[in-house]
Amino acid sequence: MSRWLRSSAGFLALAALAGLSGCVDRRFVIESDPPGAIVYVNNKYVGATPVDLPFQYYGKYRFTFVADGYETLTVDESIRPPWYEYFPLEFISENLWPLPVSDLRNIHKPLQPPAIVSPDEIRARAEQLRAQGQSIGVPLPPPNAPPP
Repeated sequence: MSRWLRSSAGFLALAALAGLSGCVDRRFVIESDPPGAIVYVNNKYVGATPVDLPFQYYGKYRFTFVADGYETLTVDESIRPPWYEYFPLEFISENLWPLPVSDLRNIHKPLQPPAIVSPDEIRARAEQLRAQGQSIGVPLPPPNAPPP
């Protein structure tokens, strides 16, 4: 066998092994109760529940759920890496493992109906804010205003 054929065969075998190497597929499956809530991940719109989307990194994520007739829910979740994503195993799972690895994270949050606040409570809070504003003092004139 010629030297060229041996080097080509070795290169092709290496390329085939590289093509077979796996990767980690990281995904969120986000659900709400009731379904159909609009979801923002880190203040970026991602869709209505249930939604399935990939994620890139482990760490803190902020999920915001918005639905008509329900209170807006904002939660901070810390997504910890699985055991195979710690050094030095991450190199093997990301580059050398011959099969794909799936890391699926389910985020399921129930939404609460809005709290009913009586008009008397609203009025009392408004009076409290008015008194607080009046205790601050007279507002300063705008910087470009002529003197009185």
